[in-house]
Order: sequence, then C-alpha cells, then structure tokens
Amino acid sequence: MEANTQTDRRNGWLALSPLAVFLGTYLVSSIAAKDFYSVPVTSAFLIASIYAILITKGKIADRISIFSTGAGDKNVLLMIWIFMMAGAFASTAKAIGSVEATVNLTLTILPAKLVLAGLFLASCFISMSIGTSVGTIVALTPIASGIATQAGFPLPMTTALIVGGAFFGDNLSFISDTTIAATTSQGCSMADKFRTNIWIAGPAALVVTVIYIAIGMNNEAVPSIGQIDFLKLIPYLTVIILALCGINVLTVLSTGLALCAVIGFADGMTWAGFLGSVGSGITGMGELIIVTMLAGGMLEIIRHNGGIDFIIRGLTRRINGRKGAEFSIGTLVGLSNLCTANNTIAILTVGKIARNISERYGLDPRKSASILDTFSCVVQSIIPYGAQLLMASSLAGLTAASIIPWLFYPMALLVTACLSILVGFSGRKSSEESQQ
Repeated sequence: MEANTQTDRRNGWLALSPLAVFLGTYLVSSIAAKDFYSVPVTSAFLIASIYAILITKGKIADRISIFSTGAGDKNVLLMIWIFMMAGAFASTAKAIGSVEATVNLTLTILPAKLVLAGLFLASCFISMSIGTSVGTIVALTPIASGIATQAGFPLPMTTALIVGGAFFGDNLSFISDTTIAATTSQGCSMADKFRTNIWIAGPAALVVTVIYIAIGMNNEAVPSIGQIDFLKLIPYLTVIILALCGINVLTVLSTGLALCAVIGFADGMTWAGFLGSVGSGITGMGELIIVTMLAGGMLEIIRHNGGIDFIIRGLTRRINGRKGAEFSIGTLVGLSNLCTANNTIAILTVGKIARNISERYGLDPRKSASILDTFSCVVQSIIPYGAQLLMASSLAGLTAASIIPWLFYPMALLVTACLSILVGFSGRKSSEESQQ
C-alpha cells in the first residue's frame, strides 16, 4: 500500500513537472540574462511542451494527438478568434486616429492627476457590466497605452490597472461565466455570492484606487492634449456600448472593425491601407496565438497524466478545521488554474470537491463560491500565459512579465481574501434569511 502511495506521488509530481520546466526555463533564463524582455515566452513553452510529450507514456503518435487535442480545444480556438479580431480592430482603430481621439477626450474630461484612478474605475465598471475581463482589456488597453505616453505614466502600470479593474468586474458580474460556475457548483444564488464578494473585492478596489490617486498626485508631467475628432470616437464608444449590452465579443469587435473601415474610407484611407492595418493587427497577435496553443496542449498533457487529480488528492488529505478547509478550497482552485490557465475551467474542475469539503466542515456555500471565484481570479490575473495578460501585453507592446509587478489589485484582493478566511467572515445574510 505504501509502495503504491509513493508511486502515485512520483507520478503526480512527474505529471506536474512540465509547469516547473516552463517556469524554470523562462524565469532562470530571464534572470541570467538580466532582462525579461530578451526571453520569448514561446521558447519556454516549446521546451516545456516537448518535455511534456516525452514524459507521457504511449506511442508517440498518441502523445502528439493528446497534445493536439488540447491545443485545438474549442475554448482555445475561441480565444484565438478573439485575439485575431482584437488585433485587427486595435490596429485599424489606431490607423484612423480613434485611439488618439479617445485619449484626448479622456484627458479633457479627467484632470491629469486623476486619470489613473478614473481609468481603473472605468475598467471595473465596464467589466462588471459585460462580465468578461478579456473584452474589457481589448476595449481599454489601447486607450491606457495612449494616456501613458501623453501623461508620462509607466506603460506597464497603466496596462496593469486595466487588467486589475477587468478582474474586479469579472469577479462580481452577474453574467460572468466564473460567477455562474462558482454559484452553480456550490448551490447558492448569484445575489448571495455578490453580497459576500463585494466585502472582499470592494476594500481591495478602494485601497488600489487611493494608491492610483496618490501616484497621480505625484505626477508632474503636463499632457499635450490634441484636438478631439468626435467622428473617430465612434468605433471605441460603439464597442464599449455594445459590450455593456451583453453582445458577443466577436460580434462587438466585428462591428467596431466595420465602423473603422467606414470612417477610414471617408477620411481617405484606401482599400489596400485598410487591409494592411487588418493584416498587421492579426500578425501582431502571432506570438499570442502560438503561446495559447502551446499552453493548451501542454496543460492537456498535464491533465491526461493526472496532474490535476494529484493536486486535488494531496490537498484534501491535509484539511484541518474550517479555516483549513477554506484555505484548501482556495489553494485547490488556484493550483488547478495554474494547470488550466482558465479560471472558469478551474472552478468547474474542483467545484464538486469544494462543495463536498464545504458540507463536511459546515462552510457557508456563499463563502465557498466566493473563494472559488476570488482565488481563481487572483491566479488567472498573474500567470504570464493566461489569456488576459497575453492580450494586454500584446496590445500594449510589452511582455507579460513587465506587467505583473504593477498588478496592485490582484495583490490587494489576495490579501483581503486571506483576511476574510482568517477572521471568519462569510458575508451578509442570504436572500432567504433576509426575508424571514
């Protein structure tokens, strides 16, 4: 029996080892080079993916088939279509002057010292309204990049504040797939989970808003605000409004691209120029697309080899008391997220186990749902191979590693989430309790 346990443990660590190879290759190489910009994340993923295939048992053709199944998963392909459309829209909007017009309008409305806080709150509101962090990042990152240039703020910081705000809204939105997955798996209402989550995410967002106000007050740069061409505001305003209406993100981006074409042609853009902008935008997403497919394939190999099951078994054996049970749920979904790079899939993977833990230790379903959503969002927002950081870094022309140190909101959210467990907070009364 003990021999079998030791074998399972060895197999489990072996299944997870591709993640260690990826992180080791990327981090060690970057540190050795003293430059995180010099090491392409695609190279690290390629090495880790080859290693994952080599350590998997079976015929080489079968192993490659497993990898290809993960790389070609429908969720992976959907993200690729979004990346392509986002690249085409962002490039064309920039070419016709929409980004510049939107930046000028933002700087005109908001005092320069409050621009950072304003952008963060706008990102929070839009993401909560549309229920998708990726859609928010697509809409606001080019604007934040332009403001960073004009107002003299570090580009990684302005990009990070959009990412942070996007996850605040995604964590609280009633139409977010993570909220739906968390509440459904734990058997509580969305309203009850929101009441619990707002007391965890709200303080974190408030602290971060104060930080951005303080940073803005210390900024002495005077932005050069150009003339606002209101016609060129239409593509971005339309994208934001349609997204707020809950329209599918691909439909939103297609509409925005069509509007860019119409306005561009009216302003003298040629057909060849339009196609060139679309093509350069899609080409600019090439590395992002490759990383997405490599990550999907490698993570499917990890799942096939039992890596996720190994994590779940290991953590559930070490639960001790209610606080330990809550921390175990957070750790479970966080590690699952590391292995899937998708917070919704991570929640679905461990949701049933989390509910069993909750019932066994008498945890409030609202709290377990909140923990699942919160900890998965924290991990998803800081992994360099997650869709959100990959999208933001690509649109801003940065590396994901350069953005991570500026992610104030996810760091604050992790602190408030841990404090909520330590103090035993479970949120306000449920809707059923309040009616009694």
